[in-house]
Amino acid sequence: MSNITTIIFDMYGVIIEESKGNFIPYTYNHFDESEYERITRQFRVEMLFGKAGNGELSSDEFLSLLGFVDTEFHMRDYIENHLTLDTGFISFAERFSGQYEFVLLSNDVSEWSAYITEFHGLDKYFKHKIVSGDVKCRKPDRKIYELALERIGKKPEECLFVDNTAKNLLVAQELGIAAVLFDRDKEAYSGTKVNTFEELAQVIEG
Repeated sequence: MSNITTIIFDMYGVIIEESKGNFIPYTYNHFDESEYERITRQFRVEMLFGKAGNGELSSDEFLSLLGFVDTEFHMRDYIENHLTLDTGFISFAERFSGQYEFVLLSNDVSEWSAYITEFHGLDKYFKHKIVSGDVKCRKPDRKIYELALERIGKKPEECLFVDNTAKNLLVAQELGIAAVLFDRDKEAYSGTKVNTFEELAQVIEG
């Protein structure tokens, strides 16, 4: 990987261990069973989570529509107590962020992504953060990869993309970006796979 100058990371399923997050069960656990039908409709039919992740709703608007009263508290509570940082990322970042530019490419609610990186002290590692809620498109839409390349000022062949979802990696590869699957969910993928940041380090140094 002698041409690689930039490593692009997904958040959920890579830096955060939970690949799909825990927010839907978190929501059900905070309301009476009599509210479950409404909540299910809001997630499945009204697609509120998707709208928030696409920047159509702010975090406060999204949480208020679901029925949360103290929206700031619940954002913080969810992120701080129901998501798990892979601590292997910290040692990896300390080792490699001086050699490579680190970029975050994440499908997430804008405010949540900002709070995650602040809370875990990750901002110092990332030169750029491209978040679906900010740019109003999401992986695996080709546009978000093209936007990321434009924003970071890199050619595809200069970048390595690490994600836990094969379909996201395939679009990146079509653009000429090298790809590694962080294999938390045991997805079918014919390319390079890693299970830990130690293994990712071996791939980079290999």
